[in-house]
Amino acid sequence: MSTRVKQDYDVIVVGGGAAGYFAAITCSEHHPGLRVGILERGAKVLSKVSISGGGRCNVTHACFDPAELVEFYPRGKRELLGPFHAWSPVDTIDWFERRGVALKTEADGRIFPVSDRSESIVSCLSETASESGVQLRTGVSVERFVATERGFELLVANESRLTCRRLLLALGGLKEGKLTQCLRGLGHTIEALAPALFTFHIDDALLRGLAGLSVEQVGLTVDGKDVRTEGPLLVTHWGVSGPAVLKLSSFGARWMRALDYRFSMSVNWTRAMSEASVVRVLESQRSAQPRKRIHGTPLFGIPRRLWERLVSTATSASDQNWSQLSNADLRSLSQGLTDCRLTVKGKSMNKDEFVTCGGVRLSEVQFKTMESKKQSGLHFAGEVLDVDALTGGFNFQAAWTTGFLAGRAMATSLNR
Repeated sequence: MSTRVKQDYDVIVVGGGAAGYFAAITCSEHHPGLRVGILERGAKVLSKVSISGGGRCNVTHACFDPAELVEFYPRGKRELLGPFHAWSPVDTIDWFERRGVALKTEADGRIFPVSDRSESIVSCLSETASESGVQLRTGVSVERFVATERGFELLVANESRLTCRRLLLALGGLKEGKLTQCLRGLGHTIEALAPALFTFHIDDALLRGLAGLSVEQVGLTVDGKDVRTEGPLLVTHWGVSGPAVLKLSSFGARWMRALDYRFSMSVNWTRAMSEASVVRVLESQRSAQPRKRIHGTPLFGIPRRLWERLVSTATSASDQNWSQLSNADLRSLSQGLTDCRLTVKGKSMNKDEFVTCGGVRLSEVQFKTMESKKQSGLHFAGEVLDVDALTGGFNFQAAWTTGFLAGRAMATSLNR
């Protein structure tokens, strides 16, 4: 590496996002006097914090039992159980509120600053980092790094040489490049990278013209895949979105990519009722209200316009009364309600949120300290790991937790 410029740090954090900032602050607060630096390749730091939650920043989620919390992580569930006992959403809430950021919990469990402005979180992190002595450098792109006898040596884009005793990689979603080559050179495995949390492209006559319509609860499955999700579904101009879809995309991120995002999906518009149960409900409706029009009496919480499409698609009962619904049409309708097949032909990312699965293999990391099992002194935090979560503040909670553990461990190791 070049020796043009040499600047020594005790700790270098590569990545100016949520995990990197939290780790740097934790390290400095646990061991005042350490020279801790954050290197961010972009012009701005905490960019994902700024745009998350529609600019409100969904800080964490009101799920306080670690055993329940890990269920929201398609990748990292087992490994995060211990860390969530060490740093939970309760700790996150307390940390921000002790620094003057009032938080509120919404009906669905998501937690936001009372200000409804992500700037409240960004300012808190930035000011706390500055007060604790963390040095920030933006526009610094780390090209590669090597382990040395004293720690690590980094080469940045302008050929400056930076050295540190401990190195934390908090890069966000990994991308193939020189840094992944460096990690592989140390013996690390990089799990396949793929987008998560995306919406589905569907072109089907059933949904055409219904953009903006939402269904309160549906169940989604895919043939041959051991995954089922439930939740609200939103019909869009390009297909479907909503929590049920985002959950399915997250749990199926890798195999959906392998299928080039083309597969058949089954929708249960009644959420989780069996076909036999739906048949009984339809039979009861036919007996109880024989003179009512089928199109005019939507069931199972299905919006009227969608109900009319489902009835017209599955039956020959065009504008008929319930008494005119034949047994064959009744069974066909029940099947269409519980096993409605839609073909997915692509994806779109969910609004401004971009989450990836993939990254450093979890079995190669010590989760008590977030230190590499392959290289002493190298730590990881946040999405650089093969950890990702559903929407609702869970990805940020993983960032706070892994950042805290990494920061504390680095401070402790340098205080011996």
